[in-house]
Amino acid sequence: MHPDVHRVTQDIAARSRLLRDEYRRDIDAMASQPAHRSQLNCGNLAHGMASCAGDDKSVIKMMDSANVGIVTAYNDMLSAHAPYADYPQQIKSALRAIGCTAQVAGGVPAMCDGVTQGQPGMELSLFSRDVIAQATAVSLSHHMFDAVLMLGICDKIVPGLLMGALQFGHLPTLFVPAGPMTSGLSNKEKVRVRQLYAEGKLDRAALLEAEMASYHGQGTCTFYGTANSNQMVLEAMGLQLPGSSFVNPDTPLRDALTVAAAEHVAMMARTTHQPLPLAEVIDERSFVNAIVALLASGGSTNLCIHLVSIARAAGLVITWSDFDALSRITPLMAKIYPNGSADINHFQAAGGTGLLFGELIKAGLMHGDAAVCFGGTLEAACIEPFLEEGGLQWRPAANQSLDPEVIRPADNAFHPEGGIRLLEGNLGRSLIKTSAVAPERQSMTAPAVVISDQEELKALFERGELDRDCVIVARFQGPAANGMPELHQLMPILGVLQDRGHAVALVTDGRLSGASGKVPAAIHVTPEAAKGGPIGRIQDGDVISLDVATGELVVSLDDQTLGDRPHPDAPTAKNTVGRGLFKFSREVVTDAESGGCTLFEPLVMDDLPQAEFARNVAYEHCAS
Repeated sequence: MHPDVHRVTQDIAARSRLLRDEYRRDIDAMASQPAHRSQLNCGNLAHGMASCAGDDKSVIKMMDSANVGIVTAYNDMLSAHAPYADYPQQIKSALRAIGCTAQVAGGVPAMCDGVTQGQPGMELSLFSRDVIAQATAVSLSHHMFDAVLMLGICDKIVPGLLMGALQFGHLPTLFVPAGPMTSGLSNKEKVRVRQLYAEGKLDRAALLEAEMASYHGQGTCTFYGTANSNQMVLEAMGLQLPGSSFVNPDTPLRDALTVAAAEHVAMMARTTHQPLPLAEVIDERSFVNAIVALLASGGSTNLCIHLVSIARAAGLVITWSDFDALSRITPLMAKIYPNGSADINHFQAAGGTGLLFGELIKAGLMHGDAAVCFGGTLEAACIEPFLEEGGLQWRPAANQSLDPEVIRPADNAFHPEGGIRLLEGNLGRSLIKTSAVAPERQSMTAPAVVISDQEELKALFERGELDRDCVIVARFQGPAANGMPELHQLMPILGVLQDRGHAVALVTDGRLSGASGKVPAAIHVTPEAAKGGPIGRIQDGDVISLDVATGELVVSLDDQTLGDRPHPDAPTAKNTVGRGLFKFSREVVTDAESGGCTLFEPLVMDDLPQAEFARNVAYEHCAS
């Protein structure tokens, strides 16, 4: 094991000791005094199985076989979740064949950031994660189940489902993916069309044709954004069957994997002699593995928020310093758009997760001994599924890349460091995704152009006021201000300016996810403007410096000058499009580094126990 991986893992365990002990006490209490259907009175139980077929009722009331709860994010508007329509019946049939049963415990909302991008609905996106966590808990509160299957894929859905499931950590739990859509219009061509449209050189009809050629069928979007990063992280944490994440929908292999997931979770249920509850699987090693896999693959910065909240739901505390420390030693081993031209189907064909994880384990960067929810260890799970004579079989994952332009070994990586770094300075703490940013653009100094709304940038661009070096400061975009929407509407314009030869960057307390691309962007700036953060005091013309190598984000003002400036009032949050229902969420939400969460109280690092060993520079925050 690499010493820095070991140190980060131990530091997470040390600072989490009190919270983790409390979490395990709660889970152990649920396991030792189960609120289970065997404890329900007859009226409760009759209600719980009233809608079941007669044969299923007979099995459920016998109490000696697994009844699996299904929590689904199905809807038929979203391409990633539409394939789930038939999963419940498929799962029920598979379980009946082995003498078990399943019930749909509940549904959770699933919104698409691709649909709401640049629209008012995007202001509900981050908060929807916590709603999903609560809805998951409600779904599992009926005490009818011995194990759980989670049907969800995209941006906030997977984190919310997992946060909810961890509150029922005494139950075995598996996620069941639906896979990515087949490859359509190339990502490079899609970006070219978007930039031409931003310049007014193509009309809306041409833009729509390109977008429809890219997003053309059922399955996740094929670029490496948050949805596919979620799938990478789930496999790294042992929460999905090996190699199952990126198998296309409506294929025989996809169907076979769904059946296998149902059989595995039933086998691991508490009614067997070898129960494997979720809380026994998820620990500090799981989160280190998730972060390393995210970094090595150039994944979404959204996971730097979500993993913090998921960890907290498991009684663990991780910080952006953990991401930074691991990024410094994790090589970038995959090139998937936006940090390459390949899509997720190319990644799967080149060797997929089994190859990537196997390389990282050999390099001492992932915990191969970490448990997985289907039994065994992560190292033993570096295998891939295939069909032989109609049956699901497993074989060792590829031990070398089938396309070195998509996946490379750890000792011949695309870059010696991972794709996410921490920036600090007199503007606070922020993150930058560097994997798609050219090295010569990772350090720059330029005057600020301050906006408080995405539409302001478009107006400035159309008036020709941005044809120069500049740092766009998009403030009042954090969780407390407006729910922290993603700001991809800004990127085509910034891409055009960069292509014209200008040095441009974005500094914001908002989000960008996995598709931030070639423009350097310091995102998630904390504290945010709405909470009095110094980013709110930046004025047009202030000189801002961003430097990935030194980890700095600073404005060239002394502390007194910056502090004496009046802080502008945050724009009044609008209440239309459902946003009024989230007013309380905006008032109580934690900062981005604490997960942008409404479900847990913020932590004070000084109040937590700390590891006794020395920390490197990136770790000083944890002790301060």
